Amino acid sequence: MNYTFNQKNKTIAFVLIAIGVISIAASFLTHSHQAWSNLLQNTFYFMTISLAGTFFLAVQYSAEAGWSVVLKRILEAMGAFLPFGAALMLIVFFGNYIAAHNGGHYLYHWLHEALYDPASAEYDKIIAGKSAYLNLPFFIIRMLAYFAIWIGFTQLFRKLSLKEDIEGGTANYLKAKRYAAIFLVLFAVTSSTAAWDFIMSIDTHWYSTLFGWYTFSGMFISGLAVMNFILVYLVKRGYMPWITEHHLHDAGKFMFAFSIFWTYLWFSQYMLIWYANIPEEVTYFMIRIEHYKGLFLANFFINFIAPFLLLMTRDAKRKLNLLMTISVILFIGHWIDIFLMVTPGVVKEHWHIGWMEIGTTLGFLGLFMFVVQNALTKAPLLREKHPLLQESLHHSI
Repeated sequence: MNYTFNQKNKTIAFVLIAIGVISIAASFLTHSHQAWSNLLQNTFYFMTISLAGTFFLAVQYSAEAGWSVVLKRILEAMGAFLPFGAALMLIVFFGNYIAAHNGGHYLYHWLHEALYDPASAEYDKIIAGKSAYLNLPFFIIRMLAYFAIWIGFTQLFRKLSLKEDIEGGTANYLKAKRYAAIFLVLFAVTSSTAAWDFIMSIDTHWYSTLFGWYTFSGMFISGLAVMNFILVYLVKRGYMPWITEHHLHDAGKFMFAFSIFWTYLWFSQYMLIWYANIPEEVTYFMIRIEHYKGLFLANFFINFIAPFLLLMTRDAKRKLNLLMTISVILFIGHWIDIFLMVTPGVVKEHWHIGWMEIGTTLGFLGLFMFVVQNALTKAPLLREKHPLLQESLHHSI
């Protein structure tokens, strides 16, 4: 069965994109500093949601998991946004770099050349000490390497998947399994270093040894939330009649489990820094508690309490409407999480969330919706020649 990207959904996507374009233009005219922050936040958020789709797909291959065969097309479609996310990240980075050289504000403070000159009044010994890693040429090389690896493997998995639809057998599946193992090793490194580069380096003096894991956990939950939302949407519209309550249960179980994992990392990072009370570490949380207190608390309660209470029982994970609801809650909750990672380091206490910020997010959401739904139309939703298909169709827990 193929998905039909109807005119109504296309119109919704285009309207959201138009709202985003208008909001971005308006924010640059009124609050250009936060406009760059909003662009970085949303680009990173939607790019990592897409990356989470490829990561979860690779995990299924490496684990030889049978239950997930029936929803692999969703993960492939999510990965289709990665080239757009990469292009947007390059535009944001170089656009901001050029704007900052013409009197604007840097997203990344470490790009100021005077910070590395001992003769300058702006010389910063700590940042200068990190120059072997935080320098423009090496940053660009790493950024291009991330995108090449992520997009390359995403397209490779897709190519093998489509080839399998034609040829059948196990050859393409076994190839994908081998490539998945390689990807997961590369992902383990690049997901952490990308988190350091794109997000942690905004607060250049600060660092956390848990930050890579923490960012990964939020990325993965966001991806699971989007996957679950798309899954329920397709089931409710009759596109995936083979999905049973057992598949829903497993999909919801992943979302529940990794929400707990995210909470563990959130608490570990906060508690250790609070307990040690080292000045150069606590500054990261001080600005967030003093000037973003409401969002800081909401971040914890939305991303932990909500899934913990709503998804704890067995029956809850099998209800379509509840899964869709908690997916939306977690999508919003982890948008807040990324907002708190990016905005305080860029605009400090001069922040707000208004129609321009929400409109920018809606624009990115519209683009993501368009790309993913278009990708869903390119191949049958059920991989009928997958060697583990029967195991997936008869999955029971």
